[in-house]
Amino acid sequence: MTSIFSDRPVWSRVPDDVGEVRLMRVDPYWRKTIGQPWAKAQSSTNSLQGERGMTQHLSPEKILQTGLAFWASKTLLSAIEMGVFTELSRGPESFDSLSGRLGLHPRSARDFLDTLVALGFLARGTDGYSNTPEADLFLDRRKPSYVGGILEMANSRLYPFWAHLTEALRTGLQQNESKTGAADLFVTLYADPARLKEFLGAMTGISHGANMTIARAFPWKDYRTFVDVGTAQGDLGVQIALANPHLHGTGFDLPEVAPIFEEYAGTAGVSDRLTFQPGDFFKQDIPKADVVLMGHILHDWDLPTKRMLIKKAFDALPVGGALVVYEAIIDDDRSMNAFGLMMSLNMLIETKGGFDYTGSDCSSWMKEAGFSTTRVEELVGPDSMVIAIK
Repeated sequence: MTSIFSDRPVWSRVPDDVGEVRLMRVDPYWRKTIGQPWAKAQSSTNSLQGERGMTQHLSPEKILQTGLAFWASKTLLSAIEMGVFTELSRGPESFDSLSGRLGLHPRSARDFLDTLVALGFLARGTDGYSNTPEADLFLDRRKPSYVGGILEMANSRLYPFWAHLTEALRTGLQQNESKTGAADLFVTLYADPARLKEFLGAMTGISHGANMTIARAFPWKDYRTFVDVGTAQGDLGVQIALANPHLHGTGFDLPEVAPIFEEYAGTAGVSDRLTFQPGDFFKQDIPKADVVLMGHILHDWDLPTKRMLIKKAFDALPVGGALVVYEAIIDDDRSMNAFGLMMSLNMLIETKGGFDYTGSDCSSWMKEAGFSTTRVEELVGPDSMVIAIK
């Protein structure tokens, strides 16, 4: 991770339990740190002199970086909103040309563009500004690899809602559209096919890496059929079908999703083995298959609903069948996967009773439903999958 105060990674000088100091790279957003976790701040044998020596090595950099991280976030979100990376996908542009095409005010233009350079999203050379390879691949709206859809939603919705996190923490209440009596986001989305397609594409953007990993890491050779519950655009099913030609799958979601799913599966060339079944998992049984998948589904709901959905999955499977649940599973110690923990806070903001959970939590609910064995496997980034066998 890059510090907002410099172009260097954030390295903290960390005292260990024998009074020595080592360097540890701190990454508060993913589950891993480079180095060992913070040991005891001081041992029982530390002298006052040792305490003073330790204090000299401590730095407020991580505190300040995290506290002001919204500076970097909003800079990137505004750049996506204004189409900076899509504009530069055509090639480098001079300062005057780029700032003019983006409609930037002269007072802000150079600072804004150079901040994107310092953050590592743009490069600047003799021919002007250009995208970095990552920005060009993932932030150009015209590319299928675009992940900015979820960030556009974060900019327009989550950013202002998170300003009320303190209220949510004290009341336990949602802080999204429901707070003002406005229509629920999903009711609005599902009533507008164009917006729904855009939203489901955004969900694909953040799930694609995990979907590809599941398609290759799970032992699919032992199974013939699968159903993806809450399939959305259908990327998980598409990736599984592409990587495993012997499989036939079903995407299960509300009827409004059907044309979006079918277009995506057809474009991928797997519509002969991947079909859509309309339904509501609150009102109907899950279609029967050898493997049931639920990606980014359970965390939307309270505990009774989580248990109900897991039991429906159990009932849909044959003996030997598997349930695969994946999302930003929190580590059992609840101390490493900061993204998963923050996602749970996001569920506080967005839902009536949803929350994220640990692998052990999920395993216990699966065993309550009747599954015989469970295991947790890491995917990519903060995501993991919990696999249960009937």
